[in-house]
Amino acid sequence: MKISPLIFILLLCLFRTFCASAQELQDSTNHAVNKITQQYISAVNGKATKVAEDIDKQTEKYLARLEKQEAKLKRKLSKIDSLAANNVFAGSKAEYDAIRNKISSKSSQLIKNTGRYFPWADSAGSSLQFLAGKNPLISSANGSVAKIQGAISKVKELENQFKQAASIKDFIRQRKEYLQAQLKNYSLGSELKKYNQTAYYYTQQINEYRQVLDEPEKAEQKALALLRKIPAFEKFMHENGALAGLFDVPQDYATNMTGLQTREQVQTIMQDRIQSLGPNAQADVQQSIGAAQSELSKLRNQFPASGSTEDMPDFKPKEQKTKTFLQRLEYGTNIQTVRSNLFFPTTTDMALSVGYKLGDKNIVGIGASYKMGWGKDIKHIALSAEGIGIRSFADIKLKGSFFVSGGFEYNYQQPFYSLQQIYSLNTWQQSGLLGISKIVSLKTKFFKKTKLQVLWDMLSYQQVPRTQAVKFRVGYSF
Repeated sequence: MKISPLIFILLLCLFRTFCASAQELQDSTNHAVNKITQQYISAVNGKATKVAEDIDKQTEKYLARLEKQEAKLKRKLSKIDSLAANNVFAGSKAEYDAIRNKISSKSSQLIKNTGRYFPWADSAGSSLQFLAGKNPLISSANGSVAKIQGAISKVKELENQFKQAASIKDFIRQRKEYLQAQLKNYSLGSELKKYNQTAYYYTQQINEYRQVLDEPEKAEQKALALLRKIPAFEKFMHENGALAGLFDVPQDYATNMTGLQTREQVQTIMQDRIQSLGPNAQADVQQSIGAAQSELSKLRNQFPASGSTEDMPDFKPKEQKTKTFLQRLEYGTNIQTVRSNLFFPTTTDMALSVGYKLGDKNIVGIGASYKMGWGKDIKHIALSAEGIGIRSFADIKLKGSFFVSGGFEYNYQQPFYSLQQIYSLNTWQQSGLLGISKIVSLKTKFFKKTKLQVLWDMLSYQQVPRTQAVKFRVGYSF
């Protein structure tokens, strides 16, 4: 069949348009993928750098605090026994100076293998190594390979920081055990307890940084999700990840179970062996197991695991002690609806608040509210600005999920149309609140918990016009 020149030209134009569109789509996809990987490299590099710097700062802070507490212990002991004070603390300053010198020089003596698996470093380091190879996911422009190598170096440095922190924890533990042994015959329990608390909180602080790393940022999540879709990456992780060096896992482990005994088979074999030993075999085996457990307990007491004393402190730890200022902030919102009366339409107070956790059982904070008017009833709906408020609050844990709540508020209870109307505090009403709050935990994407409050306004009887004395509020924390 003969094709006319006009149709041939049209088909050629359509083909070229299709090819151009496909190329543009491919270029757009490559650009998006490259952007994600670049963001991932920056996120890993930034996180590793910041956490490493934070560990250095916290280590210096805690060492200075411990040294200061030892100096205080020495002064108190000097009042009881000056000779013992000089002997016990003779090498104290030298010990702390030596550990500081090792930290500043990044001494290899402090970088020891803890045997603990570091998930973030494994995934970040291995994925960066994968990207550093000849990989189509990144562009060689803008020094991408150099950036990856820099990020790998930061991840390795952070790994060494955690290993160094483990050595410092050993140093602190040894100092603590030494002081406890030397001072057990003196009445310095309260000061020694402060030293133990500081030692414990250093361990908790390092654990906090591990938890921060276990919470991936959006850039990390996107990049890792993209990498996991590539079979070559999964193979690379299997061959080069940290777990690959710990366990010799065969490729067909999930499907090939030939030769492995089940739990029931092992129990049957053990039962047959015991019965073949005679009528009293069961009792003899139980006695042998008990003796073995006793011997293991003795060995465990002689060689306590590093950090075991910190895991079981002789005081009740405060969870907020090692949190930063921002980590101790709690943001929330609450709603309170009041039905209409002679003076006011139906209103809803919508408030935003920020609280600061003083400890595990109490929080103080401030907030602001906006009063939305809805009209007199369902037949007369009218939206209006009926006022605003500023407030302070405090919650103290009573028992379980119940809290004693109090607060002081200033409320502007009049309709306003401009900010100039609310400048004078003489037109604001005061509220003094006291009541009970009930916290209900939530597992939602945005809110962590719900707060139900019943509050009594002690100053409502002095207000003109008088407002509702009992307030019911529902709040949400996020």
